[in-house]
Amino acid sequence: MKLLDRLLQRWRFARAAPFVPPGSRLLDIGCHDGTVFRRLASRLSAGVGIDPLAVPTSDPGAPFQIVRGAFPNDLPTSTAFDVVTCLAVLEHVPVAGQPAFVDACAARLKPGGVLIVTVPAPAVEGILRWLVRLRLVEGMSLEQHHGFAPADTVQLAIAAGLQLVTHRRFQLALNNLFVFRRPLPPS
Repeated sequence: MKLLDRLLQRWRFARAAPFVPPGSRLLDIGCHDGTVFRRLASRLSAGVGIDPLAVPTSDPGAPFQIVRGAFPNDLPTSTAFDVVTCLAVLEHVPVAGQPAFVDACAARLKPGGVLIVTVPAPAVEGILRWLVRLRLVEGMSLEQHHGFAPADTVQLAIAAGLQLVTHRRFQLALNNLFVFRRPLPPS
């Protein structure tokens, strides 16, 4: 990753962090190298990261485990999590697979748990292509973007039984943060 890639990544983490309750068990989908665990470690009790390009952790006793594979099929545990993050991930999921992907995210949440999603605005794709040409960013799998519309995020989450907590734009309105909650069961 280049410096600008890392700065943009840190900006996403900073936007997500306030929605991660202290002591959370976190599932990070698209974890890359596990940076989210290093950045948010003080807020977490444990976590699992999954990414097709990840280098798996070898210490089964470590609080944070990294799994190489695709979500949800390659996630070995059926553990429920307090928080599931998909930061700059959903736009890489083929459109036909997005409903099942979001359903699987919702299924991994404990009641009251939160799903945190960031997705870029449509204009970002063109900007990223220029930044890649100028060698300012690596583009992080830009070829896998599926023309995702940020507004679809809310519909996908509601269909999965989640409730919208907040939607905010950041990075000069070129990125979107969505936070959803799995409802508590009726008492």
